[in-house]
Amino acid sequence: MLHVAIAIGLVLGLATGLLAAAGVDVLMTVALASAPLGTAFMNAIRMVVIPLVMAVIFTGVAKLGDPRKLGRLGLTTLLFFWATILPAIVIGMGAMWLGLSFAPEVAVPAAAAREAPELPGLIDFLVSLIPSNPFEAATNGALLPLIVFTALFAAAAGTLEEARRARLVDFADAVSDALIKLVWWILWTAPVGIFGLAAPVTAQLGWDLIQSLAVFVVCVILGLGVYIGLVYLPFLKVVGGIGPARFFGGTFGAASIAFSTTSTAAALPVTLEETKRLGVSEAVADLVLPLGASMYRAGSALFQGAAIVFLASLFDVSIPPAAVGGAILATFLVSLTVAPVPSSGVVTLAPALDAIGIPLAGLSILLGIDRIPDMFRSTTNLLGQITTAVVVDRWVRTGDVEGDDGG
Repeated sequence: MLHVAIAIGLVLGLATGLLAAAGVDVLMTVALASAPLGTAFMNAIRMVVIPLVMAVIFTGVAKLGDPRKLGRLGLTTLLFFWATILPAIVIGMGAMWLGLSFAPEVAVPAAAAREAPELPGLIDFLVSLIPSNPFEAATNGALLPLIVFTALFAAAAGTLEEARRARLVDFADAVSDALIKLVWWILWTAPVGIFGLAAPVTAQLGWDLIQSLAVFVVCVILGLGVYIGLVYLPFLKVVGGIGPARFFGGTFGAASIAFSTTSTAAALPVTLEETKRLGVSEAVADLVLPLGASMYRAGSALFQGAAIVFLASLFDVSIPPAAVGGAILATFLVSLTVAPVPSSGVVTLAPALDAIGIPLAGLSILLGIDRIPDMFRSTTNLLGQITTAVVVDRWVRTGDVEGDDGG
């Protein structure tokens, strides 16, 4: 029901804005008067971004425990996660850059945008990733240094003895759960907030904004298809010996659930059964798939890469090479530890947008149309988790055979 309410809020906001742009003075007054509702909604989103991102990153990293204890299976799984996230981000950015040539020119009103901060050089940027004072970074809203600090702190916590590590993880889990509940409350105000954001902007931009959003959605869907074809299918065929027909046929049930619910966790029971039917051992499936459902979302990473380019174009923010590196790093880290909340791929874009200087108001524009790309990226996330299980299973079995021969 929530996504339906959000869609209604968006449609009403767009309709009001379009009619206002067509010359209906009363609706222009309504559209402009609704702006404070959008501002309040965005303030509420900003309020929880920093603590939520820190909590989920801490729990995601700390739960891994001592890296030396992960073993070959865990390490191989994590390496595959990390190696395939980066191409997803790059493909998403590339697809959107190509798609911009089909999008109309949209001049965002000066009041809706802000100037991008002066970006440092590469060396200064790398140095700035290490905050001298994490609390000051939080106060200033510098999310990327906070993410680095949180990841390092969580890695250190993971090396503690089990009882002490469990206390920290339990505390972070409780904080995360409370913040997720708060996000749910905020999202229930999204229909009104999105109306207050969409109506005034559309009143000033007209049809051009709607056409640009349509181009964005198409680019994301096409980018996901390209990513599956260039990354997952070759791995499945070469390493797993599984062709496209067998793979898609064997995962149709789980993919259908992920597509309709936009949740790979909801599809996990079916995913486990279908993955084992593809020949994956029970030991590998039972470890890799739950881990993937909690931290591997390549489809979300691709969506976020495309969103960065789209919003940068919309708000006329240039993306120098140093900023691209920061955006990719932020997207990489967040995509591995994204919070399990509706439209989390949009909500957790904040660190990447902050790294470039894109106004966070852009999140609300994407939130209203997120249901469609969310279905496709959730399905891609699930297919990636199954692909990981197949590939890791084959690699681990090959290693076992080679180890036996060598002994």
